[in-house]
Amino acid sequence: MSVLAILVGTIAILLGAYRYYGSFIARKLGVDNRNITPAHTQKDGVDYVPSNRFVVLGHHFASIAGAGPIVGPVIAVSFGWMPALAWIIIGGIFFGAVHDITSMTASLRHRGKSIGEIIQQYIGDSGKKLFLIFAFATLLLVIAVFMDIVARTFVTVPSAASASVFFILLALLFGLVINRFGYPLWISTIFGVGLLYFFVYLGDVFPFEISYATWIGILIAYIFLAAVTPVSVLLQPRDFLNSFLLYGMILFGLIGIVIGNPRIEMTSNIRFQVENLGYLFPVLFVTIACGAISGFHSLVASGTTSKQINREEDVKMIGFGGMLIETLLAVMAVMAVAVMTRGDFALRLVDAGPVTLFAEGLGGFISTIGIPIAVAVSFVALTVSAFALTTLDTCTRLARFIIQEYAEDIAAPRTKSALKNRFTATIIVVFMSGLLLLTGQFEQLWPIFGSANQLLAALALLAVTVWLAKMNVNPFFTLIPMIFMFSVTLLSLLVFAWNQYLQNAWFLSVLSVSLFVLAVILVVMARNSLRQFYADEKRRQKKAGIKTVSPS
Repeated sequence: MSVLAILVGTIAILLGAYRYYGSFIARKLGVDNRNITPAHTQKDGVDYVPSNRFVVLGHHFASIAGAGPIVGPVIAVSFGWMPALAWIIIGGIFFGAVHDITSMTASLRHRGKSIGEIIQQYIGDSGKKLFLIFAFATLLLVIAVFMDIVARTFVTVPSAASASVFFILLALLFGLVINRFGYPLWISTIFGVGLLYFFVYLGDVFPFEISYATWIGILIAYIFLAAVTPVSVLLQPRDFLNSFLLYGMILFGLIGIVIGNPRIEMTSNIRFQVENLGYLFPVLFVTIACGAISGFHSLVASGTTSKQINREEDVKMIGFGGMLIETLLAVMAVMAVAVMTRGDFALRLVDAGPVTLFAEGLGGFISTIGIPIAVAVSFVALTVSAFALTTLDTCTRLARFIIQEYAEDIAAPRTKSALKNRFTATIIVVFMSGLLLLTGQFEQLWPIFGSANQLLAALALLAVTVWLAKMNVNPFFTLIPMIFMFSVTLLSLLVFAWNQYLQNAWFLSVLSVSLFVLAVILVVMARNSLRQFYADEKRRQKKAGIKTVSPS
C-alpha cells in the first residue's frame, strides 16, 4: 500500500473535519467575537496579552506537540499500524480536537482560568482541589522527565544544544522587533524563519560540549526565567518561530513522500497482545495520547493559550485546527516506521528507541528531495529536541499558574499573598521538580504517565460536560468521548495496579489505585452536582408554572 495514498486521504479527512465538524462544535459552544476575551479584560502585559492568532497558534502547537505525537504512535505500532492509524484519525477528530476547543472556550468564559476553576464553579471546591493537586503532580513529573531528556540530548548531540541557545536569542530579538518596534509580522517572520534554519547549520559549526550536571543547572535557571518573563518577550516569539521547524519537518516529509512514493512493508496483521505492553484494549488508547487526545492539552489550552487569544472565533483555528495538525504529525510518525518490516521494526525499537526510529524513517523520506540522509536525520532529531525544551518551560509556567490559582482559596492573607507572587510560585515549582529529578524516582513513574495523562483528558471532558449541561447545551459531543476515556483509563489503571502488585511494586500499585479513586470521586461529585442542578431547576420551573424541565 502506498504511503502517499494514506497521507492524501488523511489530509482530505482532516480538512473536511475542520471545515464541517469544527464549525459545528464552534456553533454549539456559541463562539462569538462579541464576547470579549480575558486577554483584553484582564490584560497585564505578563500572562494576559492579546495576540495575533497565528502567533498564538504557533505557541499552542509548539507547546502541545513536543515528542508526544511521535513517541506514542511509534510504540503503538507494535499492535499493528492499522489500529494505530485508525485511533489517531478518529481520536484526533472526535476526541482530541473537541477536548482542546471546549477546554479552551470554557477557560475563555471563566477569566482565562484553568479547568480547575470550571470544576470549582460547577462541581465544587473539593473537586477543584483534587484536580489541581493531580494536575500539579503531573506537571512536576513532566518537568523532571523533560529536564533529563533535554540535558541528555544536549550532551549526546552538542549541535542541538548550541542551536537551541541560538533559537532562544533569536526569539528575544524577534519579540523585540515585533512588540517594541512594531515591524510587520509577515516581514519579521520571513527573516526570523530564515535565521532559524541558518542557526540549524550554525549549531553544527559551533557545538556546545557541556556536562550533564551543568546543563541541568542551566535548564533550571532557564525555566525559572522563562516562567516569570512576560509571554510576549520569550514564550510567544520562541514558540512561534520553533513551530516553523515542525511545519518545515512536516512539509519536507510530505514532499519527500510525493517524490519517493514509499510503500508500506509492514504486514497489516493486528496483534491483540504485545509483550511488555499488554492487551490492545485498553493499552493502545493510553499509549497514543498526543495525536489522538491528551489531557496535557487542556492544561495548555486553559493555561497559557486562553490568556493570549485576541478574538473568541480564533479558538477554532487554534484549538480545533492545532489538534488536527498534531494528528497529521502522528500519522506521519506511524508511516515513518510502517515502511519497515515488522521484524526490523521490533528490533530497531528496542535498540534505537522511538525518537531515533522516527528520525531515521522521516529522514529517509526527506532525503529523496536531495538532502543527504545524515543531514535529514539530524534535522528531524533536532526538531524533536527543540520541542522537548518548549514543553519543559511551558509546563513550568502552567505549574506556576496552578499554585497561584490554588492560593486564591487560602484564607491566610500572608500565605495567600506569597503564593500568588509569580516569583515565589515559580521557585516552588523549580525546587520541587529539581528535587524529583535528583531522586531518580520519576523513571519508575513513567509507565503510568500515559494513563495519568489520559485520565486528565477524561477529567477535563467531565468538567466541560457539566459546564455545558448547566448552560442548557446538549453536551453529547463531549459526553461520549468522556465516557470512553474514563473506561479505558480506569481499566488500564486497574490492570497496571494489579501487575505492579504481583511484582511487589507497592508504591506504583498504590499510586495507580489512588488515581482510580480520584477519578471515581470526581465523577460522583459531578453526578451529584448535576442532580442537584436539575432538582433546583425543576422546583424553579414548577414555581413559575412551567410543567417540564429539559436536561439538554
